[in-house]
Amino acid sequence: MANGESLITKRCPGNDVIRSGSLRGQGWKYGSGFVDGIFPVLSPVAHQILNFVRKEVDPNNVWAALDTLPVTHETWDDLINVAVQLRLNKQWDLIALICQWILYKSSFQTDVMCYNLLIDAYGQKSLCKKAEETYLDLLHARCIPTEDTYALLIKAYCACGLLEKAEAAFVDMRKYSLPPSAIVYNAYIDGLMKAGNPQRAIEIFHRLKNDGCQPSTDTYTLLINLHGKASQSYMALKLFNEMRSQKCRPDICTYTALVNAFAREGLCEKAEEIFEQMQEDKLEPDVYTYNALMEAYSRAGFPYGAAEIFSLMRHMGCEPDRASYNIMVDAYGRAGLHEDAQAVFNEMKRLGITPTMKSHMLLLCAYSRARNVDKCEEIVNQMSESGLEPDTFVLNSMMHLYGRLGQFEKMEEVLTAMEKGPYGADISTYNILINIYGRAGFFERMEGIFQSLPTKNLKPDVVTWTSRLGAYSRKKLYARCLEIFEEMIDAGCHPDGGTAKVLLSACSSEDQIEQVTTVIRTMHKGMEAALPA
Repeated sequence: MANGESLITKRCPGNDVIRSGSLRGQGWKYGSGFVDGIFPVLSPVAHQILNFVRKEVDPNNVWAALDTLPVTHETWDDLINVAVQLRLNKQWDLIALICQWILYKSSFQTDVMCYNLLIDAYGQKSLCKKAEETYLDLLHARCIPTEDTYALLIKAYCACGLLEKAEAAFVDMRKYSLPPSAIVYNAYIDGLMKAGNPQRAIEIFHRLKNDGCQPSTDTYTLLINLHGKASQSYMALKLFNEMRSQKCRPDICTYTALVNAFAREGLCEKAEEIFEQMQEDKLEPDVYTYNALMEAYSRAGFPYGAAEIFSLMRHMGCEPDRASYNIMVDAYGRAGLHEDAQAVFNEMKRLGITPTMKSHMLLLCAYSRARNVDKCEEIVNQMSESGLEPDTFVLNSMMHLYGRLGQFEKMEEVLTAMEKGPYGADISTYNILINIYGRAGFFERMEGIFQSLPTKNLKPDVVTWTSRLGAYSRKKLYARCLEIFEEMIDAGCHPDGGTAKVLLSACSSEDQIEQVTTVIRTMHKGMEAALPA
């Protein structure tokens, strides 16, 4: 089908501009296809189009081939279904290619749904300027924007950190008598979360309620996820209870988010309680829910509890995925059962599930806990043989293992390889070195690494400063610890609970403890948990 060869053999007579087929304006909605379980049904011609655009590398050839299609309702439906299928596979460039042809090259009448798909594709690629240009083109074409248009535009702005423009989009909505709905608020909250701005996301949630807008199931699920990731399971549960009191029915995603919230803190009893509540609510657990519950037992240090859930999942006809096996490798590894972790890893390979970088990393951690250097080196070699080049995280783990065992020469060899190789050393790499040398009492080496950070364009973080403090704290060098603490504050790095504990451990008198306690209490509420009662 190269050089514009016809995608189908029969063409309809005429080339008049036609209006939409059955899907126009209603065939695709923001959120469908992965949350609502709505998937496009492709016709034979749509399958041909899909396969062609995936294989053809030259955009001009794609457009030339699309030019041969008849301008009919059926063609329109096929093109939109193809775009939605590509969206499910996150093939944003191909979506943009098809939508650009429809809007700017074809004889089809411009349609808001197509503009929305194009804004979405650009937003997913963080191409905010193009997303904005598409929105302006929509207005220029006298199309009426929908709430989906603004939801997608706001998400695009959030992805690029353009929060002022996201706010401005809310104002624009009202020009078209579109008060912000839960769909738009959800997009804003989701965009802020993905942009790493959870506090702003919480503010928008409160604004939603203050504006008299009813939070949807998706709204609550997003906020439960937000608090779960922040290890605030109590807040996640509070939102879940609020949701039920508002007669807003939780779905499988809501329950899974709440199970995950408890799992992150290793609260396996609470996680299981929510799991049972979900079943009482006539919702069937899926692989993600089972994985979340397994994770809870893993984090709590109960690998055999995780194994029971794994067996239950299979018994109930729910097929474990790669993540399920990774969780089991991690569960056994955390508990020091490296042979069991290896057995799960081998079973995964036997079943034809290809281990990923994460799979190898979890097995590496299991043997690292057992201080089995030979096995760890073997795993790193296996990764390379499998075409998985060890990344910064893997190399950091090996460096940490060598350091813990006092094999400083090997540790420095890894550092040299990292500084010369494709996976560069990051701040966590140097934090390991500072920690290892500090624990070994090699203060001069430790300070040398610390002083070299600016030359590597790296800024010390709270772990860097706390590790450096720890070296002097172990020697009860209280005055030196206070000097470093002052340097830390002057550098604009905020101490945490770990910093407070290290400072307190440097004290060798009641007066010193009182002095440190006073400093901590005046600085940061989050550090107070480390203070003596």
